[in-house]
Amino acid sequence: MARHHVTATVNGDAVEFLCETHQTLLEVLRDELRLTGTKEGCGTGDCGACTVTLDGRMVCSCLVLGVEAEGKAIQTIEGMAVGRDLHPLQQKFLEHAALQCGICTPGILVAARSLLERNPDPTASEVRYWLAGNLCRCTGYHKIVEAVLDAARELRGN
Repeated sequence: MARHHVTATVNGDAVEFLCETHQTLLEVLRDELRLTGTKEGCGTGDCGACTVTLDGRMVCSCLVLGVEAEGKAIQTIEGMAVGRDLHPLQQKFLEHAALQCGICTPGILVAARSLLERNPDPTASEVRYWLAGNLCRCTGYHKIVEAVLDAARELRGN
């Protein structure tokens, strides 16, 4: 099969990769670019574990083809921390014990960051609504919502 040359920006860095027409963005991120933070949960877009942003829009990377990333900006979980400094969301997830097995955590963190970029002062209901596409089998969501609200407060300077 023919491989396609794709140029994109991933976490602020210009990247180039070759991919098959049928390869998903998830496969490209993990297999071609070796960014393994994005997880595959279901492969059908139902669980949110593979959530990334594509030109600022949340997508399930298992449903987007790698060739569709041409010229686009992709943000993954690897782009949240700056060096050893965790993003406030990551820090609050640790402080609130808002993670357990970790399969859903990268997708939830990417989605939560997307929410706080759009709405820096969400209610608990708004956080739950925004994260509804991300399924967690371990935590029960309460600690996740509390961590997001706490991170929002910190990011606002409260």
